[in-house]
Amino acid sequence: MAVMKAPENTPVWVNTARCKACDICVDACPAGVLSMKADASSTLGAMIDVIAPESCIGCNECELSCPDFAIYVAEKNEFKFAKLTDSAKARQEAIANNGFRLPADYKEVN
Repeated sequence: MAVMKAPENTPVWVNTARCKACDICVDACPAGVLSMKADASSTLGAMIDVIAPESCIGCNECELSCPDFAIYVAEKNEFKFAKLTDSAKARQEAIANNGFRLPADYKEVN
């Protein structure tokens, strides 16, 4: 089987045709990179959104937890991943506390 090549300068991406919007990957991400967003064309009315790609730490938790093999993380030799910061942890906590969606009034902590 061929290894999937990451789109240039992209740490994590989603095949929305395969994604069923279960939000397991959002819950698994420790860096608050993923969030759900409203999407009327989706069966569940929501879809995954990569909201903070610059915060991806390359842990692969999202990819490993996806039951539909719909999310992918770049290889470590293809992308320079971020370090896990307090700001990223705070964003993830806000997402988890808001039904796996980034709160509309969320302000980034620096």
